[in-house]
Amino acid sequence: MDYNRYYIQLRQKLDHLIRSSSHDDYASVSALIGRNHAYMQQFIKRGVPKCLRDEDMQRIMDHFGIRPDYFGAPEDFPTPGQKTNSAPDSSFEQDYIQVNVYDIEAAAGAGSLVDSNEVSNKLAFKKSWIRNSSNATADDLAVITVSGDSMTPTLNNGDRILVDMAQKTIRNDGIYVLRNDNMILVKRISLNPITKLCTIKSDNHFYQSWDDCEPDKLDILGRVIWMGRNI
Repeated sequence: MDYNRYYIQLRQKLDHLIRSSSHDDYASVSALIGRNHAYMQQFIKRGVPKCLRDEDMQRIMDHFGIRPDYFGAPEDFPTPGQKTNSAPDSSFEQDYIQVNVYDIEAAAGAGSLVDSNEVSNKLAFKKSWIRNSSNATADDLAVITVSGDSMTPTLNNGDRILVDMAQKTIRNDGIYVLRNDNMILVKRISLNPITKLCTIKSDNHFYQSWDDCEPDKLDILGRVIWMGRNI
């Protein structure tokens, strides 16, 4: 097992957790585990110490509400040249996560009704990429289709988007999927750090924006973390 590669991934994942949090930083997480303010920054940026104590890791996982498999395991990193007995299918399942593609259209325009939520296909994503982009499990991810032109040029009609349904709270600016009555919308949402109110807008300037929205009153279904389109 290649422990060096495992610890590199663990530090990257911890860095992503802290940076994506709206209320945590290196110093606060260091204090969480009873260490000096520079402890986590040294661990993540310099690899000192090489690993964290089990009880410290457990406290961090409890704080962020994540499961142990979020960080992977040393067994996921065989030593280069090491032979494994894994069959090809087994290797694929270890390296990739299959995300449900739903027969749902998120309107990037005036809004469209959801006709069904049946799974029409599956798309495979590298587990390592998912771990670096999101804290979500397979059940928290969904691929849906964009309908309309209000988010052009960022998102075009017919684009596929990967939605992290675990991100139902607006902590950072981004593109989100939300429900308005019986319509599913995909819009860019920004949070004013002073007033804590949101602006919902379209990347296509011909469409109307909504200012000073209260985040708690928005029905956020998830955040868009990937898009794909045909060429």
